[in-house]
Amino acid sequence: MLMPKRSKFRKHQTGRLKGKALRGNSVAFGDVGLKALEHGKLSNQQIEAARIAMIRHIKRGGKVWIRVFPDRVKTSKPLEVRQGKGKGAPCGWFAPVKPGRILYEIKGVDIELAKEALSRAAYKLPIKTAIVVKEGV
Repeated sequence: MLMPKRSKFRKHQTGRLKGKALRGNSVAFGDVGLKALEHGKLSNQQIEAARIAMIRHIKRGGKVWIRVFPDRVKTSKPLEVRQGKGKGAPCGWFAPVKPGRILYEIKGVDIELAKEALSRAAYKLPIKTAIVVKEGV
């Protein structure tokens, strides 16, 4: 599972996801990419499940880049606990995603196989996505 080795703060404030992605919004490394179309939070389990779905479909040929990293901590209070008494304990990691962000890229396999692999990865994610092809490919 993806998670940071260290973090500056044990718990994060929630914040808001608004606006479009200013960085990471173009296919940079591969030929075909999976682009987010809406705001969302991708957990490290979801990122890993999508990666495994892609790798298995392309039969470990080519190269895959993961362009998001879960560096924000998710907290939750235990079941059947009353409200108050502070914030819950850290329970997982997530990556905040804005529309336009490229999530995954593939290179080294033919375009149709890459598109099918990315569509299988999209089924594992809780947000709407689109497959984009790099210009000149």
